[in-house]
Amino acid sequence: MKTGARILVIDDEKCIRRFMDASLTAKGYTVLAARTGAEGVKTAAEEHPDVVLLDLNLPDKDGLAVLKEIRAVSAVPVIILTVKSADADKELLLDSGADDYLTKPFSLTELLARIRVALRHAVNLREDVAFRHGPLEIDFSTRKVLVSGEEIHLTATQFNLLKALVSHAGKVVTQPQLLAEVWGPHAVEQSHYLRIYVGQLRRKLEAGSQELQGFIITDPGVGYRIKIQLP
Repeated sequence: MKTGARILVIDDEKCIRRFMDASLTAKGYTVLAARTGAEGVKTAAEEHPDVVLLDLNLPDKDGLAVLKEIRAVSAVPVIILTVKSADADKELLLDSGADDYLTKPFSLTELLARIRVALRHAVNLREDVAFRHGPLEIDFSTRKVLVSGEEIHLTATQFNLLKALVSHAGKVVTQPQLLAEVWGPHAVEQSHYLRIYVGQLRRKLEAGSQELQGFIITDPGVGYRIKIQLP
């Protein structure tokens, strides 16, 4: 059964494109393919895919340049496929507009899980009036947070931090990005703010429900992400 989701694969290796086409089609996705960065940007702009899988090693231009060009025309979730594993490389990818990354080699199971997260992330961005996940409910219009039906009281800063995290649900949000969104661009070097407030936020959420233990995940050296339970 078709899911309706369209996946654009930008990769110059024919065997990879064939593998992605067969594997993703078998799971009900519609697959679009591009061999070069230029072709990928054009396809992203014209075909409006739901998720882009972007390999960094392309024959015509640097993958990061392709990512930035896609970001100039579309907010589509982009998952980077890379052999780089250093924290600095991951941070650069996320700061440049990637929603997620997979370090090669990776399993098909992991790829499918990341695609589901990316699709859910796209829905969360469109439906930003409220956020619900397990026992957690957030009403952005009233700034009210409920855990298991009971309101928990957050400071303005704690609420803004939670909102920033869930607005990017499923995506690793870098420390500089969170600092800029919550405290402003002047605070991008003040990482101690995050350690303090993330700790406070975790304690308040976990006190309301054991189901929220591990809800805020630390990606060491990069940032934080919200744990999403995948179907």
